[in-house]
Amino acid sequence: MYPDPSRIVFGPKSLAYVESDMFAYVAEEGVLPVLIPDLPYHRLEPILEALDGFVFQGGTDLAPQTYGETPIVAGRWPGDPYRDKYELKIMDYAFRKGKPVLAICRGFQLLNVYCGGTLYQDIATQLPEATIHRDAQKYDTLVHQIDFVPGTSLEQIYGRLPKPIVNSVHHQGIKTLGENLTILARCPVDGIIEAVEVSDAPDKNIIGVQWHPEFSVGRSTPFLDPLKLYSYFLSKIKK
Repeated sequence: MYPDPSRIVFGPKSLAYVESDMFAYVAEEGVLPVLIPDLPYHRLEPILEALDGFVFQGGTDLAPQTYGETPIVAGRWPGDPYRDKYELKIMDYAFRKGKPVLAICRGFQLLNVYCGGTLYQDIATQLPEATIHRDAQKYDTLVHQIDFVPGTSLEQIYGRLPKPIVNSVHHQGIKTLGENLTILARCPVDGIIEAVEVSDAPDKNIIGVQWHPEFSVGRSTPFLDPLKLYSYFLSKIKK
């Protein structure tokens, strides 16, 4: 988060943060989560070398200019180009070194953009016939069904579930699919892509989901078990 005079705490300062559910989720199975500082690359690389895998969390929108577009509505949904640049250099490191990646919500969209894809800047504006994917009042209690693509990793993780349910906290989504990405799941109502993996990643160790699995830890069905997805990610690290 960058300086904001209207913010009560540390208004004139930049902040690095992790939402608490995310930290708790990553800390499962004895994993030590590390918040990576934004440093010049010559100082950042030794830190990245010490890490076994990377989780890209949710948060602010990606800036349209990051994927070669201009805002569809001036002044709306400007995104965060500074965070984009910071996270893309970390993602580039993970790709080059073959490190496992779990990309969540914004991270899922970042993965698509890294691979050359584009985004709907606002689903409700650009796809008015789409189902509701974000409700500020319901937030992570807003849910919808997804359909797994048969034979892909999500079906291997969860089996053939009749109606998988996920939370939905996003107003942007994949428009043009990035190169070397395989679709794992879609929303059956409008076809919005909900999960992908990198086709040529070693041992299929780079996966992204549009929902927030960390928000569903400890909740009963109908949500997909978030720990099954995380265990899959950890299995790629252990290899």
